[in-house]
Amino acid sequence: MHRDSSLISREIGTSSHPAAIIIAIGGNLSDDSGRSPLATCRAATVALGGLAQCRLHAISRWYRSPAWPPSDQPDYINGAALLIGRIAPARLLADLHAIEAHAGRRRGVANAARTLDLDIIAIGGLVRPAPDPVLPHPQAHLRRFVLQPIADIMPDWRHPASGETVRALLAGLPGDALVPL
Repeated sequence: MHRDSSLISREIGTSSHPAAIIIAIGGNLSDDSGRSPLATCRAATVALGGLAQCRLHAISRWYRSPAWPPSDQPDYINGAALLIGRIAPARLLADLHAIEAHAGRRRGVANAARTLDLDIIAIGGLVRPAPDPVLPHPQAHLRRFVLQPIADIMPDWRHPASGETVRALLAGLPGDALVPL
């Protein structure tokens, strides 16, 4: 997908310009029909493209990564999507939960294996400590499996709270195993 981050405003709220919305996509379990995690993640991008008030602008490459925190879970498939739009964070979170539920996500234990996980990483330059969703995502800057896909779709992205570039954040992380698919 073509991307031109110079056309994307980092503003939100009263701005007349749409914001760049970064969604992390992941999963490590097949769904009830036997669809693979990669197929589920790809289907999620189609669903993201159908959200009201947003349009799908770019999709990263897909990566295989070990479960985090480390466990005996199957490897995850990870990627990211860049949406452009104006949508309230709580509304977007509810929409993402609906997409996850449709993919067979069952919420329960934190960090449990799952068919689909959709996380709002950032909405423009919005910094919001509460209520949910907290923005930017409070752990995104610590996770290579989030940052590498972001670098694919927005190589000039800056963390809204720290101002660090995605490349600088990646350079500061240990060499976790991420395998492009």
